[in-house]
Amino acid sequence: MPTPRDPRPDLFAAPQAGKKADAPLAERMRPKEFADFVGQDDIVGMDRPLRKAIESDRLSSVIFWGPPGSGKTTLAHLIARHTKAQFVAFSAVTGGIPELREIIKAAEHRLALQQQKTVLFVDEIHRFNKAQQDAFLPHVERGTVILVGATTENPSFEVISPLLSRSILVVLKPLSEDALGSILDRALADSDTGLGQLKARLSPGARKRLVAFGNGDARALLTAVEFVVTQAPAGADGTRLVDEALLAASLNKQALRYDKSGEEHYNVISAYIKSMRDSDPNGALYWLARMLEAGEDPKFIARRMVIFASEDIGNADPMALVVAMSVAQAVQFVGLPEAQINLAQGTTYLASRPKDNASYVGLLEAIKDAQTHGNLGVPIHLRNAVTGLMKGLGYGQGYRYVHDDPQAKSEQAHLPEPLKSRQYYRPKPQP
Repeated sequence: MPTPRDPRPDLFAAPQAGKKADAPLAERMRPKEFADFVGQDDIVGMDRPLRKAIESDRLSSVIFWGPPGSGKTTLAHLIARHTKAQFVAFSAVTGGIPELREIIKAAEHRLALQQQKTVLFVDEIHRFNKAQQDAFLPHVERGTVILVGATTENPSFEVISPLLSRSILVVLKPLSEDALGSILDRALADSDTGLGQLKARLSPGARKRLVAFGNGDARALLTAVEFVVTQAPAGADGTRLVDEALLAASLNKQALRYDKSGEEHYNVISAYIKSMRDSDPNGALYWLARMLEAGEDPKFIARRMVIFASEDIGNADPMALVVAMSVAQAVQFVGLPEAQINLAQGTTYLASRPKDNASYVGLLEAIKDAQTHGNLGVPIHLRNAVTGLMKGLGYGQGYRYVHDDPQAKSEQAHLPEPLKSRQYYRPKPQP
C-alpha cells in the first residue's frame, strides 16, 4: 500500500538548497550547520543539551525567546535539517486556527500511518491570543506535534502557562559585537552565497560602524551591508572600498548618530537610567535626546521609565510610578514627535525625585531565600480552611484578625519558622 503524501507543502524542506541569487543576503547567509551559527554558544555550543537533542532527533517542545535577528528562525532551519520528523512552518501573523486544524489533522494521519512525528514551527507565537494558544495544548500533550515556538516578547506574559509548562524555554541573547563581526566577515568573503564576488573592502572605521549599526541583530547588519556594498563604486581592479564617508551617504544618518562615539544601544539606555538614578536631569535629557534622534522606539523608553519608577524611586515617592505610567499612556495616545514632550517631562520628574530601592532590594533578598530554602510551609494560622478536611487539620487556627486585635500586626508571625527574623523591607529615611 503506497504511503499517502502529505498535501501540505514542507516549507523548510531542504531549507538551504537552491537559494536564489536575488534573495536577501540575510536569507542567503543563513547558517547550514551549527559550526556557522555564531553568538549563541551558551545554548547550542558543542555538547550543550539543546544541540545534542536537535542532532540526535530527540527534541521536545521548545519556545525560543529572543530579540529580532538573534537566530530563532535559523535554529528552526537547523532543526528542520537534523530531524527525521516532518517539519511544518506556520506563522501566527498569516495563519489562523482553521489552517492549524489542517496541520494537526495531517500530523495525526502521518503519525498513525507512517509512525512519523511532526515538528510544528510557529513563528511569532505571541501573536496568538490566549484562547487560540489553547488549541495547541491537547496536541502537544498527546505528542501529535512537537511544538517549536518563536517570540520576541516575554513568554511569561504572552504565552499561556500550560503551554510554557509543557515546553523548554530557550532564551537567545542579542548578538555580541564579536559575533556580528564574524557574520559580517563571512558574508564579505563568501563568493557562493555572500558578497565575495563584489570584492568589498571595509575600512576599520566602517567595519566598526556597521557592526554597531547591527545592534545585536544579524538580519539588520546583513541588510545594511548588502545595501552599502552594492551601492559602492567599483575601482579599476574591481575592488569596492567602503569607508565611513560612504556609510554616511548610504545609511540613515540618524541611525549612525545613535552610535556616534561607539556606544551601543544598551550603553545609551544605561547612561540614561544611571543619570536619572544619580538625580541628574541634564544628563538624562541628553541621553533621551540621543535616543529620540536615533529613532529609538518611544515605547521602549517609556517602559524603562516605568521600571525605574519602582526600582529606583519606589515608596520615596509613590507618585513616580503614576507619572511614569501616565507618560507611557501618553506616548501610546499622542505618538511622535509630540510624545517626546511627555517623555521629557517624565524624565525630569523621575530624575529629580528622591530615590529608594528598598522594595527591589527586599524582593531580591526574599527571592534568594525562596531559592535557598525551597518550599517552606505556610504557617498553619495563615492558611485558609476552605474545606472541612482542612479545618480538621487545623488550618487557620490561632489566626488573629488585626482589625479586632491590633497587636496581631506586630506579634503574629507571617514568615515560615526558619525565616522568622528576616527583615526584607528597609526603607531609607527621607528628609
